Amino acid sequence: MTTIGTPLSPNATKVVLCGSGELGKEVAIELQRLGVEVIALDRYANAPAMQVAHRAYVLPMTNGEELRKVIETEKPDFVVPEIEAIATDVLESLEKEGFKIVPSARAVRLTMNREGIRRLAAEELGLKTSRYIFAESEEDVAKAANTLGFPCVMKPIMSSSGKGQSVIWQPEDVTPAWEKSQTEARGGSGKVIVEQFIDFDFEITLLTVRCVNGTLFCEPVGHKQVRGDYRSSWQPQKMSEKALQKAQKMAEKVTKSLGGFGIFGVEFFIKGDDVYFSEVSPRPHDTGMVTMISQDLSEFALHTRAFLGLPIPLGTETKPAKGKRKTRGKRKESPKKNVVPNNGPAASHVILREGNSDRITYSNLEKALLEKDTQIRLFGKPEIKNERRLGVALAKGKTIGDAKRKAKKAADSVVVKME
Repeated sequence: MTTIGTPLSPNATKVVLCGSGELGKEVAIELQRLGVEVIALDRYANAPAMQVAHRAYVLPMTNGEELRKVIETEKPDFVVPEIEAIATDVLESLEKEGFKIVPSARAVRLTMNREGIRRLAAEELGLKTSRYIFAESEEDVAKAANTLGFPCVMKPIMSSSGKGQSVIWQPEDVTPAWEKSQTEARGGSGKVIVEQFIDFDFEITLLTVRCVNGTLFCEPVGHKQVRGDYRSSWQPQKMSEKALQKAQKMAEKVTKSLGGFGIFGVEFFIKGDDVYFSEVSPRPHDTGMVTMISQDLSEFALHTRAFLGLPIPLGTETKPAKGKRKTRGKRKESPKKNVVPNNGPAASHVILREGNSDRITYSNLEKALLEKDTQIRLFGKPEIKNERRLGVALAKGKTIGDAKRKAKKAADSVVVKME
């Protein structure tokens, strides 16, 4: 049985958020709704989640000594990583000492780099992936590209949001691709993965929840990326039942292996009925921000309920009672197996701007919110350097196309000024 104490009291239920960006902010809000005490950590002051937390600390999450000091001082009931760049060796040690890492220290360690999760998925679990070769030098990349064929895709094993990623179309692209991977990778340089280019129809995020109910799935989320970074998403993504069942089985297999309770963003490439595993994040996913309008329980509410040990109700579908005619008043509801309720066509579109400022203002919000079933979230990021995601527009529509149009229109309507 889950028991929650009172915030800022000796019996408080405490959560330390490792990372305080826009995703962490929504997790913090869900925790606040349940009376959980929230301590937010990030490398810079006044990060989004810090603005809604009870306390905050500024530190680099890759500094294991500082991270351990904060966690030992706060003695939280749960440690919830929101970012990938984190001292996973410290989390594993803390877990052995009795601290609860969400979803598990092993999941955080394996997914922080592409080598760990790809070897688990393809080599240990036998999931279908693109062909791949790991490389540690420009010469190795050239050999891998010749083996896999052109075009192929190269990514640093330690990066996120498309940083350091390139498509190698021809041999002449190897050198600039390698240089880009070494300058943009997390930590500055290192090993890369060279992957077979999959000419997929579309890609999805299958939000997968491990909780006291078992393993649950949200409707598939389709999304558009630019240079590997999320720009828009929509739910549900239309796909064949055969492909969906394959994706669900693969997602359940990999998340079960990673262990723990929480939400996982499992990414797949879809080609007809063929499904290729791509990546998995053991936390809410940026493409899943659409669930803030498409579902009664967003991915952030699902994540919070899951790791707190609370139940997540399933959706229902209406069917005629067995042996009865399809007449009014003669129907009963039965649960839709393992699917979180969805409110129909919805979309998200990022509010992305470029510049350099620590004084940002937003206007023209009246126009952005003019249409029915449209919302915006402004993240409250304290500064912008170069290009940065500052908010997201959300919309419901009669169709996916209608929802995408409304979300983009709302996002484009927001005027961002930088002094």
